[in-house]
Amino acid sequence: MKFLTVLFIVFIFSAAAWAQTTGVDAIITKEYPSLEDLYKTLHSNPELSYHEANTSARIAAELRKLGFEVTEKFGKFEDPKISAYGIVAVMKNGPGKTVYVRTDLDALPVEEKTNLTYASKVTTKNDEGQDVSVMHACGHDIHMTVFVGTARVLAAMKNQWKGTLVLIGQPSEERGPSGAPALLRDGLYTKFPKPDYVLALHDNALMATGTVGWGEGYVFSAADTVDITIRGIGGHGSAPENTKDPVVIAAETILALQTIVSREVPPGEGAVITVGSIHGGTKNNIIPDEVKLKLSVRSYKKHIREILLNGIQRVTKGIAQSAGVPADREPIIDLHPEQFYPATYNNPDLVHMTVPALEAALGKENVLKKDPIMASEDFSAYALPDLSVPTFMFLLGAVDPKRVASGEKLPTLHSSLFAPVPEPTIKTGIKAMTAAVMNLMK
Repeated sequence: MKFLTVLFIVFIFSAAAWAQTTGVDAIITKEYPSLEDLYKTLHSNPELSYHEANTSARIAAELRKLGFEVTEKFGKFEDPKISAYGIVAVMKNGPGKTVYVRTDLDALPVEEKTNLTYASKVTTKNDEGQDVSVMHACGHDIHMTVFVGTARVLAAMKNQWKGTLVLIGQPSEERGPSGAPALLRDGLYTKFPKPDYVLALHDNALMATGTVGWGEGYVFSAADTVDITIRGIGGHGSAPENTKDPVVIAAETILALQTIVSREVPPGEGAVITVGSIHGGTKNNIIPDEVKLKLSVRSYKKHIREILLNGIQRVTKGIAQSAGVPADREPIIDLHPEQFYPATYNNPDLVHMTVPALEAALGKENVLKKDPIMASEDFSAYALPDLSVPTFMFLLGAVDPKRVASGEKLPTLHSSLFAPVPEPTIKTGIKAMTAAVMNLMK
């Protein structure tokens, strides 16, 4: 008798899960044509960070039509000259948990070369006054479309979840100072219900459509931006003995910085120091007064970050001193705290609650455990510095499975050739995010 009771309970649960999945699929199928139109419109009309006015207005209008209470132009940057185009949309549906779902809104200064019929041809002036092309080269248009699609499904299925759903349209993910801290600075967690959980997804340029990926703990690295000005004493290229050559000092510094990772960071810990830019000099026979380096520094853990940043200071100044550069010409090392991205931490308890729901919705074979990567995301800010708010960002496959299986070298995120496959990427994203939310708001 006990066995039959257990069997009956399993049957009822399975039937309910099947009915829910069937209902979600039906809504997605119905909504997909208009969602694909939305995706192509967003892709063709990208806007740079701090300038997402039209994009934000379009997403806000979509949410308002579904019955959400929508606040626009939310967010506060420390620089009052920077406009914030954040969206906060709230739907209260009885007692229960408060779940946030976040999308980003901005695009990149990249010239699109995909040859898609809906490819971006947008050009604009950036904040430095330069003419640049604009492209959704990171898939934020996919994120927004999944976001709107998820909102439509959840609004249509309010009888199957309880609690408060808060949808966040976040500006300026791609550029520091970024949008997530701006929303929190403006009172996101005090002016609106504080979340029990925060969810997001990010498309992946190496994973097949129909799949999602997940990890727990640290999944994306922290990112620091460091500018170094190596100062020397310039002069004629034919008489280097009368100079303190900053080009030679810069070359030695670039190589020595790598020893911080290889000789000061314990093996197995994630750490990267990349010198992405070096500029100095004007002519073959002139030794310049200074050379400028631009660094990207990546880490997961706080104490590793301190090793890297302290090492950069010590190595850079030490090499200049050993070259005989006088104290009043020592290197200038600028850290940019306003451009710091903390490491993204997927709360293990939240991951363990959510992954089974993803597997039930998509099939266990389509839900893949992935290793951490050294890319960075300001989604990390929603966890707060003490990680007291549980957050979970999962990955969404966006590439034709045949291309993934072929072993060809695929365009990465931020590439001018990156072109997500809209279907089934969008459908998979909606199905996955809907399952994740409804599982937390039973």
